[in-house]
Amino acid sequence: MNSNNVTCHTIRYGRDTIAFDLEYSQRKTLEISVYPDLSVRVKAPIEASISEIITKIQKRALWIIEQKHFFSLYLPKQLPKRYVNGESYAYLGKQYRLKVIVSNKERVLLKRGMLLVYVKTKNNTERIKQLLEGWYKEQAKKKFKQRLALCGKKLEKYGITTPNISIRKMSKRWGSCSKHGKVILNVQLIKAPSHCIDYVIMHELCHLKYYNHSKAFYKLLNLVLPDWQLRKKRLEQVQI
Repeated sequence: MNSNNVTCHTIRYGRDTIAFDLEYSQRKTLEISVYPDLSVRVKAPIEASISEIITKIQKRALWIIEQKHFFSLYLPKQLPKRYVNGESYAYLGKQYRLKVIVSNKERVLLKRGMLLVYVKTKNNTERIKQLLEGWYKEQAKKKFKQRLALCGKKLEKYGITTPNISIRKMSKRWGSCSKHGKVILNVQLIKAPSHCIDYVIMHELCHLKYYNHSKAFYKLLNLVLPDWQLRKKRLEQVQI
């Protein structure tokens, strides 16, 4: 069998259905991983039969479901927007009312509790959306750079070098860190309070030392951010 072959499977556990990607490789044991985007990946020895694999996954099914539930609390909550006057938009943990103003000079300003969008055509909701997304991204670049520098200093003594970060829109994560040390932050994180932004940054930077959610990872996170669980709970309330 090709060791690079990856196939998709599902099993039932009570009322739940668990979907997982199965990859065979040169290894002696079965590995089950649950990722922050709620995906499940299983790595199995080449000689393992599908029935053996299914049996082992069923034994770990409750743990898989609990892990998926844990990560689901961390997913951004998205609400549909119409981009019209009076709608509420978040920025750094506070809510601002949208006011659309007709103007030849298109721009976005934050002023006196209002998010002012100057646009050439008032009913052009697509253009209003573009202007807002552009504004959010510019604010994210500035804020994330500032917070990254502060968080990075706290981790220097643990042998972690502050990396460059990328900013993009993600639907299922606030942030991510690859095995190669590439850190990505969700532009929507700019809508959360600063202390929540710090939590996500710290979380991802700790992954530069421990690329998992092991006891060692959480020990480090507790050292550098003792109140991370409170920050996480606040982040779960952020609606984007």
